[in-house]
Amino acid sequence: MKLYDFTLAPSAQRVKVYLDEKGLEVPTEQVNVREGALFVEPFMSMNPFHCVPFMTLDDGTVVAESMSICRYLEELHPEPPLFGRTAAERAVVDMWLRRFELDGFTPLLHALRNHLPNFAGRVVPGTRSDLPQSEAMVSRGKEMADVFFGRVEPHMAKNEFVAGPDFSVADITGFFTLRMAYALEMDIAGSWPATHAWFEKVSVRPAFQI
Repeated sequence: MKLYDFTLAPSAQRVKVYLDEKGLEVPTEQVNVREGALFVEPFMSMNPFHCVPFMTLDDGTVVAESMSICRYLEELHPEPPLFGRTAAERAVVDMWLRRFELDGFTPLLHALRNHLPNFAGRVVPGTRSDLPQSEAMVSRGKEMADVFFGRVEPHMAKNEFVAGPDFSVADITGFFTLRMAYALEMDIAGSWPATHAWFEKVSVRPAFQI
């Protein structure tokens, strides 16, 4: 197998943190996303969504999407478990993972891509689009995240990690969600202190020193 990566991409960084937390090493090739490498062969055919990371398996199967890659690796290397041990634990981890991805990570990702100048012409991940950057998207993304963090705060005040007492992939996605919120100058510490405290705690884990 081989993992195709771009060090600066947040979704690729999620897989890197997962690998480090698991103590796994996977053959990796860096793909220069900024120079349009994903829009030429062989990458064009391998991954028509033009996003990193993606992985080729020994039989030629291509697996894209960061958490799909992590799920595949978890099946091969179940220890230490980052998706839960029991059916109930796996369901809770998946629930919080989806909540963070859908209600936090995705709105903030679009907010950042519409805010930072270096994403001009690339506001939709995996495209070279003529769509202009939109301040309305920035505002709406932050507003959606504000609602989400308000829902998360009481839960984080009572739990050690996102999905309960144990560190999981939900914490990995949660970390990158909060990192984008800080980059957009949202007042996490002042508005949601328990969520901020959780972020500070996981930030010092060796795998997050990227």
